[in-house]
Amino acid sequence: MNFTKFPRRNYLQGPTPIESMPSLSSALGGGVKLYIKRDDLLPGSGGGNKTRKLEFCIADAIDQGKNAIITCGAVQSNHCRLTAAWSAKEGLDCHLILEERVAGSYKADASGNNFLFELLDVKSIDVVSGGSDMVAAMGKKAAELAAAGKKPYIVPGGASNAIGAMGYAVCAEETMGQLNEMRLGIDHIIVPSGSAGTHAGMVVGMAGVSGGIPISGVNVSRSKDVQEEIVYNLAVELAATIGVKGGPAREDIVCFDQYVGPGYSLPTDSMVEAVKLFARTEAVLLDPVYSGKAAAGLIDLVRKGHFADGSQVLFLHTGGSPALYAYMDTFRQG
Repeated sequence: MNFTKFPRRNYLQGPTPIESMPSLSSALGGGVKLYIKRDDLLPGSGGGNKTRKLEFCIADAIDQGKNAIITCGAVQSNHCRLTAAWSAKEGLDCHLILEERVAGSYKADASGNNFLFELLDVKSIDVVSGGSDMVAAMGKKAAELAAAGKKPYIVPGGASNAIGAMGYAVCAEETMGQLNEMRLGIDHIIVPSGSAGTHAGMVVGMAGVSGGIPISGVNVSRSKDVQEEIVYNLAVELAATIGVKGGPAREDIVCFDQYVGPGYSLPTDSMVEAVKLFARTEAVLLDPVYSGKAAAGLIDLVRKGHFADGSQVLFLHTGGSPALYAYMDTFRQG
């Protein structure tokens, strides 16, 4: 795959580690060997997967001469935090549209990412009700900024368009290179599946390097059929953009939706168990919205025998631990 024809910033500092998780593997019975790809250690204020996507999105904005970035997310959005962080680093104004997906959940003085928005000098935060047309809301903000003489650029939610998803095609190539160097045979990769860019990028990137490793997503919001269609459509667009011949097959897109619980960002018992188990066995901090629910899926799939005995499974940790601090009461109950 050739990414040199696309604008790209240099936010990465080399590959993120792939680590064994022997204590967690043992705690789950030891029949499956678990590994973790530490994208929580990516640069940026608090780390996380969106840095890979923003390398391309922010570069595209700068290439077009833009000076104000607009994006959207939930009220504790890790994507919004990292967009604000890299905007600050590049000297760009950042404007956020936050969707209050759970009524009453936005608190301007909250901890977690809400506090970091303030610290990173986000220029404006507009809070809209759950179910709002976020594309329209960002378009409205762009029109306001343009009328005020700014040059706005819209980064979609999760930076999950073909431009942003390229970051995870790069990650798949990086991961395969590490596995070859480590002589580590991975049988399956588990990723969180939300705005779809990470999942689609990994599938297309793995196809682009002929890696042959199945990738499954654990949903954080939508039903299986809806999420798989979103991931597939983005993967097809990405494959065409970067020239991966043939594109992904529909059967390559697999999602599990049993771990969403009552809704996006709403805690589940299995998420709480997963966050505590990762912390107490491997000293790895997950987040309560994405990696926590994806890890809950990984743990349950191992326990149910979804992976053959002796399998080696890689978990992609997308980061987001700053959001933990807005959920302290959830973890201290009981």
